[in-house]
Amino acid sequence: MTIGRRDLVTSAGSALLASLLLPLRAAAAVPRVRLTSVELRPVRATSRTVWLFVRLLTDAGLVGLGEASDAFGFANTTASDAARMRKELERFFALINGRSPFEVEFYRERGEPLAREGLVAATAFSAIEQAMWDLAGKALDVPTYVLLGGKIRNTLPVYANINRATNPRTPEGFAAAAKRAVADGFSAIKAAPFDGFPPTTAPAAEISRAIDAGIDAVRAMRAAVGSSVGIMIDCHSFFDVEQSVAVAGRLEPYNLTWYEEPVPPERVDDTVTIRHRIKQQMAGGEVLFGLSGFAPLIGRRAVDTIMPDVKHCGGLLQMTRIAAVAADAGVMVAPHNPSGPISTAASVQVCAGMRNANYLELQYGEVDWRSDVLIPSERFVRGTIEIPDRPGFGVALNDEVIRAHELPL
Repeated sequence: MTIGRRDLVTSAGSALLASLLLPLRAAAAVPRVRLTSVELRPVRATSRTVWLFVRLLTDAGLVGLGEASDAFGFANTTASDAARMRKELERFFALINGRSPFEVEFYRERGEPLAREGLVAATAFSAIEQAMWDLAGKALDVPTYVLLGGKIRNTLPVYANINRATNPRTPEGFAAAAKRAVADGFSAIKAAPFDGFPPTTAPAAEISRAIDAGIDAVRAMRAAVGSSVGIMIDCHSFFDVEQSVAVAGRLEPYNLTWYEEPVPPERVDDTVTIRHRIKQQMAGGEVLFGLSGFAPLIGRRAVDTIMPDVKHCGGLLQMTRIAAVAADAGVMVAPHNPSGPISTAASVQVCAGMRNANYLELQYGEVDWRSDVLIPSERFVRGTIEIPDRPGFGVALNDEVIRAHELPL
């Protein structure tokens, strides 16, 4: 079969016309959905933990989900905290009331300056951005990951953060919690055995006892789970530089997967100094906001793994951009996620196509009804979570379970 010049020109012209019409067809295919209101559903998980679930409602009956948990520090989230979060959500929602959930860049342009006011504002901003992506996927009847470039994996490795599930907080308690997580199929765990560490101005003997207690807990966990299970240690920024280096040296025999935030990640010079003086891999960045927040850690290779949190970093789109810059610099990404199941579902969608993702965090063992919060139930198999092919994040809230544990506002 031969094609003449005229046929070729005609064919090329048709292709050009089709390419010109494609944006018009795509625009026509985008459903006309408008945002109408935002709701906060605070769920009391434990005496310490409240999950702040966000629902973004539309005139088409579709509901988008986000999560705004962990914005109030390590202390118990109270009803007044939840009420404050609701006001922040309403402030950010006012920027997009009546607009389309597809207008993520419009929202980001107007909301990001406000989100930089602090962690509560950043978390509220991020929660609404999450819900917009969930809605966009539902409106188009595709998983959210399709809108972010598609997926490169069908499952994602998950590590179990056993910190809140550890009671008593003794070496024996940490060892028992670690063994439970491994028995449930997880091949990596994380703990924060230095929680409650005294201030750097405390007497030297008190600091020494606290360091010894933390190291004893790591030793007990390693003995309990064997050499093949990964162990991450979160230091929650309790140390100065010299303490960071000394503790890392004493932990070397226990072959950590990473040593996390011995100092605040905003102290980039100190973090770089520690990284150059220790042998262990380092991780950090759990409450940084936006690409600008992560750029110093990535650009200076201050850590081996960054930990953006979809609840705090600006949402899904920011996380994809942070991860892309990290990939070019040879830095891995393990999203921070000591949170409820909506945050996990949102993080899974981003990680589906993230080539430098190595782990997702799971807050393990807090309550036995966690998996029932979602429809379908949240499931982990052999330490992994499946990338769902259902529209949006692929989940809905189980109202019956939510109502049973909802915190009154």
